[in-house]
Amino acid sequence: MAVADADHPDTGRPLYVREHGASGPLVAFLPGIGATTRYWEFVVGPMADRARLLLVGQLGFGRSPKPWTTYSVERPVAELHRVLAPAAARGPLTLVGHSLGAGLAVASADRHPEYVEWLALVSIPYFGWGKLAKRYLRQRGAAGWFGTYMIPFALVCLLGRRRLGWAVPLLARDVPRPLAEDLNQMTWRSSASPMWEVVDGHDLAVDVVRVAAHIRFLCLHADADASAPLEQMHELEWLHPNSVIRVYRGADHQVPLRQPAWVCQQLATSVAL
Repeated sequence: MAVADADHPDTGRPLYVREHGASGPLVAFLPGIGATTRYWEFVVGPMADRARLLLVGQLGFGRSPKPWTTYSVERPVAELHRVLAPAAARGPLTLVGHSLGAGLAVASADRHPEYVEWLALVSIPYFGWGKLAKRYLRQRGAAGWFGTYMIPFALVCLLGRRRLGWAVPLLARDVPRPLAEDLNQMTWRSSASPMWEVVDGHDLAVDVVRVAAHIRFLCLHADADASAPLEQMHELEWLHPNSVIRVYRGADHQVPLRQPAWVCQQLATSVAL
């Protein structure tokens, strides 16, 4: 990583948050790895007339803090709690996450069940118990993860945003250009921990089992997702009895961008927005 791209020491700033809508049920949205609050703005803007939308930037990306130190899943969960707890003071919320954001949503609900009513997990990278994530990423999921995330990450962060930032939209062609440009707001250190510690090294099944029984799961998935195995979702459904899985045929890992109307419809129908 270029020295010029390094972050300053941790300042204790909270996560970056954007709000839309003034009334209605509270719904918090967490983007996936490399994405910012703009990701969900592309998808759920029309819902602002009937719900209060809280778009939360993930630790390490966008305008949120980018820690220089390596951290486990507990750090982003604690940072989410800092912004979600005050927002949920008037009542429970629905927590919606895409990809990495879905995994962190589960971990947050496990540790702070007092204000989570619904979990909507979109394209969650659930690989099963133990170290199965490493095996999947090495084998079947390699093309999906490395093509979508790690190649742009490595080139931008190692060569420096100032040198190669212009090329990021050309490398990440499966997302709209503004979202691809958001990759320029990360650093290698801040993006490495979410990838290797939260996705690859964290046993998500343990969190799923421990989530309180009153919290309902809505899992939205695509059958052509090369980054998150659809077949493992049935195990997740078995681990938490209060869950339902809905599948869109013919879409990939970016199903919110490919089929935003379907995602919004599923949220509105299930969560009663």
